Amino acid sequence: MERALKIRFKLKKISKRNRLTVFKSNNHLYAQLIDDSKGNTLASSSSLKLMQSNKKFNKKDIAEQIGKDIAKKIMSQGIKDVAFDRGKYKYHGLIKILADAARSEGLNF
Repeated sequence: MERALKIRFKLKKISKRNRLTVFKSNNHLYAQLIDDSKGNTLASSSSLKLMQSNKKFNKKDIAEQIGKDIAKKIMSQGIKDVAFDRGKYKYHGLIKILADAARSEGLNF
């Protein structure tokens, strides 16, 4: 938990951008854009929607799809710059795949 607090403190101290947070459970992956000044969630995407379809996805494909989906939702609101909050997770694996997919759609962080 200490890593998450340290990362979030640095993000809020340095940047006034909206925060793109990532949460990973044992079964699912979630991403949401949070406006810290108002305390509102502006956009969200999760693997729950992908699991409802009949297609079979592996975890890497799911992370890439979530990254692209959240980036499209954020860009449609006219927001291009965000701060990436990886929480307690290291920047590798699924978190990195999600971030790279969001960057490829045009987000800056």
